[in-house]
Amino acid sequence: MQIRDVTIVGAGPAGLAAGIAAKRLGLDYAIVEKGVLVNSIYRFPVNMVFFTTPELLEIGGLPLVSPFDKPTRLEALRYYRRVVDTFDLQIDFGEQVVSVNREQGPTRSEIFAIETRSDKGVRRIRHSRYVIFAIGYFDHPNHLGVPGEELPHVSHYYNESHGFYRKHVVIVGGGNSAAETALELFRAGAHVTLVHRHAELKPSIKYWVRPDIENRIKEGSVVGLFNTRLMEIQPTQVIVDRNGATSEIPADAVFLLTGYHPDCDLYRRAGIRLSRDTMNPEFNPDTFETNVPGLFLAGGAICGKDTSNIFIENGRFHGEKIIGLVGERLGQRSN
Repeated sequence: MQIRDVTIVGAGPAGLAAGIAAKRLGLDYAIVEKGVLVNSIYRFPVNMVFFTTPELLEIGGLPLVSPFDKPTRLEALRYYRRVVDTFDLQIDFGEQVVSVNREQGPTRSEIFAIETRSDKGVRRIRHSRYVIFAIGYFDHPNHLGVPGEELPHVSHYYNESHGFYRKHVVIVGGGNSAAETALELFRAGAHVTLVHRHAELKPSIKYWVRPDIENRIKEGSVVGLFNTRLMEIQPTQVIVDRNGATSEIPADAVFLLTGYHPDCDLYRRAGIRLSRDTMNPEFNPDTFETNVPGLFLAGGAICGKDTSNIFIENGRFHGEKIIGLVGERLGQRSN
């Protein structure tokens, strides 16, 4: 039975940074990814532009060269492919982690049994002394729990605009994703209504997007309904409540862009304690180690429902710190 030093779950920027650090330290590591390389970035809208400058997306000291002040999704995908090739990182794609459990190793030192299921249905058990969850949160949208949320014209993800030309589109949310989606759809000829439960848009909206969306709402190009709650989604319309009065809005498509959260079920099965209200996992902010000894969180994996404070810019440093601690512990064990 092979027992690796560390298994990294997720091949996003935080997971790749951890893999680079593990390789530089000479650790026996594995990276397991259920989708494709940087799966969340791959699923971002086609025309997305990052909020930050190129150097703040860099990992492993490898420069991200862009002719623009802010890199695009396509440039980021190209860059992270180059990262993997440059450092010759070994990644098993198409393997989803089903469970992570503690068990006793042959030397009576505790190890983790990591069960994965491939995209072809093959199950496998891996063994590792340490585990890092670098799984992000983009795969798990925050559901509203309203009737009709499961209808086929409803989505928690937006990709591109052309298919919505001259259609009535309702967007629920008040953050950056909702604002950018509204603008792109409006400019592609869609009839856009933005529904937000608060009185104004979130302050986290990109500084060059905010005046654009506010002006489009002011002039009526995008209909903005604030202090408004979505009550029900029907095949051709949505029902909203605004200050106690209900109204019907035509809707050929509905985008529920209300945020995302980590895989809480996987966390719980692994023994990580979560806050009931915020879904925040319990971990040491200095070491990123959870209440389960030897199980760490990196990048967006540390978030609960509030994902507004962790980005590639700061999450990319978590893995190196974790691997440094793992290396120290492994060194102490060998001595």
